[in-house]
Amino acid sequence: MIEKHRHFIIHKPWGMISQFVNPAKRKKTLLGDLYNFPEGTMAIGRLDVASEGLLLLTTSGKVSAEIRSNKYEKEYYVQVDGLITENKIEQLRKGVQIGVKGEKYITKPGKAFCIEDPNFPLRSQKIRDERHGPTSWISIIIKEGKFRQVRKMTAAVNLPTLRLIRVRVGNIKLGELKISDVKEVSSLVQY
Repeated sequence: MIEKHRHFIIHKPWGMISQFVNPAKRKKTLLGDLYNFPEGTMAIGRLDVASEGLLLLTTSGKVSAEIRSNKYEKEYYVQVDGLITENKIEQLRKGVQIGVKGEKYITKPGKAFCIEDPNFPLRSQKIRDERHGPTSWISIIIKEGKFRQVRKMTAAVNLPTLRLIRVRVGNIKLGELKISDVKEVSSLVQY
């Protein structure tokens, strides 16, 4: 009998750990607090505690490895501190130098462009307001996924990230999924 794998998409809220076990025993929400996932469910890639948005989960190691490969675009909406310029957008597109495991690394070329405020619901922790200067929203689309890569990329062009929301992985979009919602889907990839 062939084992049927299960797949889920969730809208990860700010402040939640993208794991089922809390390694530091901090008082944080975990994935298992959102839904009664089947045994063997794993997050495909992670979003750090301060990031929000689309997170994929599966019981299939093969599906997880496929999606974590550099074949799939990951799109992020990023609110940054300051006004984005075309020069900074071009730097993000071409690749910027960031640190990865103590080494210098140039990110692979990707896509980046200015966007209007996407009007996501406010998060549980307030983001600084306009009294502290202007902010901008950009979309960054990459195929790789180094540790805190998008945050490091915006910092490399002197635009610190204030809010980071993953809105798409491959063809799967966050869409209208509400914060903390879990949706079971029949497939995450097409073979």
